[in-house]
Amino acid sequence: MRLRKRRTTAAPPAPHPAPATHAIELHGVQRRYGRGTTAVHALRGIDLALPHGSFTAVMGPSGSGKSTFLQCAAGLDRPTAGSVTLGGTEITGLSENKLTTLRRSRLGFVFQAFNLLPSLTVEQNVLLPMRLAGARPDRHRAREVLAQVGLHEHARRRPGQLSGGQQQRVAIARALVTRPDVVFADEPTGALDTVTAAEVLGLLRHAVDALGATVVMVTHDPVAASYADRVLFPRGRTRSRPADPRPRARDRRPDDPA
Repeated sequence: MRLRKRRTTAAPPAPHPAPATHAIELHGVQRRYGRGTTAVHALRGIDLALPHGSFTAVMGPSGSGKSTFLQCAAGLDRPTAGSVTLGGTEITGLSENKLTTLRRSRLGFVFQAFNLLPSLTVEQNVLLPMRLAGARPDRHRAREVLAQVGLHEHARRRPGQLSGGQQQRVAIARALVTRPDVVFADEPTGALDTVTAAEVLGLLRHAVDALGATVVMVTHDPVAASYADRVLFPRGRTRSRPADPRPRARDRRPDDPA
């Protein structure tokens, strides 16, 4: 389609950039480890767009590529090829310093092992992302997110005084405190019992439904995945193999890369 020129004496004002319609976009993302015949292809040409306010689970056994997907999507690892866009910002070519700044201010993380600092209070752990980003700690915001996860009365306690489920609640509050574009959760219920895991998953679901958060969760648990709006299944890692010079017919298996 060709655009017809308008007759005008003055140039029209430049339009404001439209807000990003997706929280995460991956285009042709590949991740290869090694070279030649020993190379391992963890990701092969991932094309994916996840909208704001969605809950996505990436499910699969160990070695299926789900953790590699999370690391590339979160800017923790660089893809071999392709591009990753977070909240309208392409992060693939950013320097390490800019990537670090982006992760501190616009991403939240929840890990299986909680990753809380034992010498800090609950409130101080929640405020840590703001301090690392060089922002003034907002104690009102910290109290707000602690109330949302049901821990407003434990702000002055230390992690060692809390149960495992309560520590994971603190980790969720810490992930939400900066109002990030995306919260990445890596096996967030792996160290919890069934009842506590359900409570934590309910909190993540509430963060999406009531707070408008975008959550991407890696898990091997189908029960955990059932809390998500969408479940992705990576195909698994493959190794490069030398070409066979002999012509022969070969049926392609359904799980072979196209």
